[in-house]
Amino acid sequence: MPYVALETMLDKSCGSIYKLVILASKRALELAEGQPKLVNESAAIKPSTLALHEIAAGKVECVKIKPKD
Repeated sequence: MPYVALETMLDKSCGSIYKLVILASKRALELAEGQPKLVNESAAIKPSTLALHEIAAGKVECVKIKPKD
């Protein structure tokens, strides 16, 4: 998969670079623990890179949680 600009992934992470980093790191940890890949990539790709590819493809997104009143 070619380079994906950071700006395209910000929409999928609630508009925050910090949330994008947390989302990618949590997904990379899941992949390292054996969860199935959501995109077709080679097995040689690192989990962190694969997580970013999944976010760019729209397979993993940030969900806003509304606080309870």
